[in-house]
Amino acid sequence: MTTKNLELLTVGAGCFWCIEAVFQEVNGVHEVISGYSGGNVPGKPTYREVCSGLTGHAEVVQVSFDPKVVSYEDLLIIFMTSHDPTTLNRQGADVGTQYRSVIFYHSEDQKLKAETVLKDMANYFDQPIVTELSPLKNFFEAENIHQNYYANNPTQGYCSFVIAPKLAKLRMLHADKLKSAIKTS
Repeated sequence: MTTKNLELLTVGAGCFWCIEAVFQEVNGVHEVISGYSGGNVPGKPTYREVCSGLTGHAEVVQVSFDPKVVSYEDLLIIFMTSHDPTTLNRQGADVGTQYRSVIFYHSEDQKLKAETVLKDMANYFDQPIVTELSPLKNFFEAENIHQNYYANNPTQGYCSFVIAPKLAKLRMLHADKLKSAIKTS
């Protein structure tokens, strides 16, 4: 796959370790980078600074994908069904603006597509969707320890009890969109 045909998706769904593991299983995804976005403080933030909640940044992933294999809209549907977009600034035990549900769009086209997906997904949830939709202003790659976290730490407690169930849900809801579906068909 050539990288010149790839597009970017930047989203936050609580802890970036979870959503990184989810997108790494999707067919058409070239790379997933954990990072920080949405804040207004100068300089590159650290994990500790973002976790303080004082930087305005959210934990996000930036996904490079081949739109000929998986659409932006399909990735957003996977994103929306991989976390709870109805809880403001919270995912499970993770609380604070750094864990908000957010879509950072890279273009007006992405903004329009995201608005449509958010509207279409509203009936899927019992509570109103609170996912923020904002233009991408910045993206800072997280420290190396946070990259490929689930793949590197599958038996760690958080991975076993929080990420593994999200991956099971992904495999149940979106089996036809996963890299494993290509290998078995």
